[in-house]
Amino acid sequence: MNITWFSDFPELTTERLVLRQLKISDDVTLFYLRSDDGVNRYIDRRKQSDINETRKFIKKIIDGIKKENWVYWAICLKDRPELIGTICLWNFSEVRATAEIGYELSPSFQGFGYMNEALQCVLGYGFDTLGLNKLEAFTHMDNFRSAKLLEKNLFKHEADRRDAENANNRVYSLSRKA
Repeated sequence: MNITWFSDFPELTTERLVLRQLKISDDVTLFYLRSDDGVNRYIDRRKQSDINETRKFIKKIIDGIKKENWVYWAICLKDRPELIGTICLWNFSEVRATAEIGYELSPSFQGFGYMNEALQCVLGYGFDTLGLNKLEAFTHMDNFRSAKLLEKNLFKHEADRRDAENANNRVYSLSRKA
């Protein structure tokens, strides 16, 4: 059975943010995020060196949303439509009970609570709208700010679990409240 989660992309809002669908016109800002040494310091991905790579990535994301492989938001300030970061739910389990959450934020917007606000909004969407039972996050062992953000939002470090793809990552999880 093919269950459609949404007919229109789920744009979300918080007090200060709009979480909207990624657009091709986000290419320059997203290229900056995906090529910036500071942003990519703890992310296990090849740094993008050409804006065309970013455009292909955006097309891949848009296609994957249509196929319901993931939900990937551009994070924007309410009074400024340009992207300041991204947040996504992806890597869904076979029965769609568990998903992974991922995020990145431009360094000039870090330290203002924006990612915490976006994360809380997406947690609500994942648990309340999609009906997920568990969310997981994989963060580099030296990324203390990301670990602090996850712990602030009640994620628990699963010390006995390892990331099969990156030995430097720690696994965090949060289960839906009963």
